[in-house]
Amino acid sequence: MTTNYQLGLLHLVHLLISADGVVDENERTALKKIRERENIDNAIFEKFEHDITTKKERDIYKEGIDSLNACTDEEKLKALALLYKMSEVDGRVHAKEVRLLLYSIKLTGIEFEHVIAKASTLPSILLLLTCCAMFL
Repeated sequence: MTTNYQLGLLHLVHLLISADGVVDENERTALKKIRERENIDNAIFEKFEHDITTKKERDIYKEGIDSLNACTDEEKLKALALLYKMSEVDGRVHAKEVRLLLYSIKLTGIEFEHVIAKASTLPSILLLLTCCAMFL
C-alpha cells in the first residue's frame, strides 16, 4: 500500500480511537496491530506521531482525508473498512465515531454498503487482540 494510504489510515484511526475521549489499552494495541499488518515503517509512523502532537484535530482530519483522497478507490475502501472494524474494539460505539466514519465515507466518495461488505471480509480486530493476548 502507498504512503498516502498508510498516513490516511493512521490519522483517521487516531481520531476514531480518541473520539470518545478515552484511548484504552485494546485501542492502543489495535493501532499497533494495524501498523504491523499494514507494514507501516518507522519514518511514516514518526511523521504521523509528529502530526498528532503538533496539529489540531481538524488539521489531523484534513491530513487523513487528503491522504486517502490521493489513493485508489480500493485503498480508500480498505482504510474505511479498517476504520469500521476499529469502531468495535472498545466494545462500544460513540456517536462521534459514527459521525467520523460516515463523514469520511462521504468525503472519499465511497459507498457505505461497500465499506460494510469489505469489512465483513476482514478479520475482527478484537479477534486479533484476543489471539495476541493468548501468547503473552
